[in-house]
Amino acid sequence: MSGPMALEPGGAEQDTLALRLADDRTLALRAADQHTLALVRPGRDDRRDAVDRLAAELADRIAPAVHPYEVAALLESEGMTGEVIRERYGHSDLFSLATALYERIPRTFPDPPRPADPWRPDHVRCALRGALFALPGLAYALAGRLLTEGGAVRALVVAGLLSWAWNQALGHRAYLRLATGRREAGRTLLKGAPLGAVAAAGAGAVLAGSGATALAVTAQSGYLAAAGVLLVLGRERLLLAALAPVIAGAAALPWWEPGAVARAGLPLLSLLGAVVAAGWALRGTLASAPVPDAARPRLPRSLPYGLFGLAGGTLVFLAGRHQPWAVIVLTLSMGPAEWLLYRYRGLSVAALRATGTPAAFRLRSAAVLTGCLLAYLGPLLPAALLVDAEPVTLLLLATVLWTSLLLQAFGVAWPPAALCLAAAGGAGSVTLAGLPPGPATALSSCCGAAALCLTVCVLWLLGRPAAHG
Repeated sequence: MSGPMALEPGGAEQDTLALRLADDRTLALRAADQHTLALVRPGRDDRRDAVDRLAAELADRIAPAVHPYEVAALLESEGMTGEVIRERYGHSDLFSLATALYERIPRTFPDPPRPADPWRPDHVRCALRGALFALPGLAYALAGRLLTEGGAVRALVVAGLLSWAWNQALGHRAYLRLATGRREAGRTLLKGAPLGAVAAAGAGAVLAGSGATALAVTAQSGYLAAAGVLLVLGRERLLLAALAPVIAGAAALPWWEPGAVARAGLPLLSLLGAVVAAGWALRGTLASAPVPDAARPRLPRSLPYGLFGLAGGTLVFLAGRHQPWAVIVLTLSMGPAEWLLYRYRGLSVAALRATGTPAAFRLRSAAVLTGCLLAYLGPLLPAALLVDAEPVTLLLLATVLWTSLLLQAFGVAWPPAALCLAAAGGAGSVTLAGLPPGPATALSSCCGAAALCLTVCVLWLLGRPAAHG
């Protein structure tokens, strides 16, 4: 030092050693310094506000957490460092901040996203299948004039009923085998379809009084067997292509008389196309790899499906004896009927998610059944009036068929088979014996009783949550 320190008031020591009274100027400076420090190092209130802001930003992701550790994992995934946690939020570590955030946000657990409907129907496929049920009838419009023998109708009906029954049972067994593997289903169809065609053709040929009728019965049985194969394997478009000659010939009938050769040749050409398409589809399934040690379902499991096919075909035949257009309306309705089977299953699954008690589900299930029945029967009423068919009989028969198919879709096979057999037996006995009150009234009464019993079965068996699990 070059000289002594000046100790007089007002010197340099005023800033270093002397204790002095604060004036307005120094207070202002100190206030400015404290404000600057606050910007550099937040106070307790500022840190609490920062935590609140962070909680508000992450509220939607913190609310479902069931433990603070989940919030800690969230903060870590956001790149939160220990220095930021201490300096900005005033917490010692990650878990302390996570606990504070967890306590600030109330627990809310949003519903999981609604899954896709597993039973969403294929609209085009259902419409196509409905058309394929009706289009083969055009073959009778073409070749019907060639069958002038009195027993031709009887032979065709008997063969058709046997084919319908056999194909229903065979289709069920093939679907069971399809769950094991495509090769196993193909082998079942390869063995069963020709056997069913031979049996139906043989039964019809016994009643045929001429070669033309026997040929028609054989063609009908062969086509139904081939069509059953294609429908089970999901080859509807191939079947539609096979029916192209019949469709073209029937469409030209109002303007063109095809002659006997074309009337017989076009249906036979469609038969040939269906058989070739079925063989090609089966060849593809047989090329699949076999499933080792695949269990074979027992034959009696498919028996009720065949009996239902026989009974349902008999009821339809009885309805069409005096009202043939009613059969056409029913056949065309099979596409919407299949679509509504899928909708019933989808709506039932949705009702299962929306209800919390068995009673509530049963009530919702009854509403679903009512809605599907109304959607199915609603268009049939004006269609029956349009073709001058008895609407009550048609609606009751449609109810019997649809509720039976619905129960079968859930694996309930014997109740619809037994009830339809009873209805067909009762109405058929009255028709054959000519007993009062007459065929039409007997058919309506039997179908009404069967429809009531089947509806009760659906409400009782399918109104339980376990049926849709």
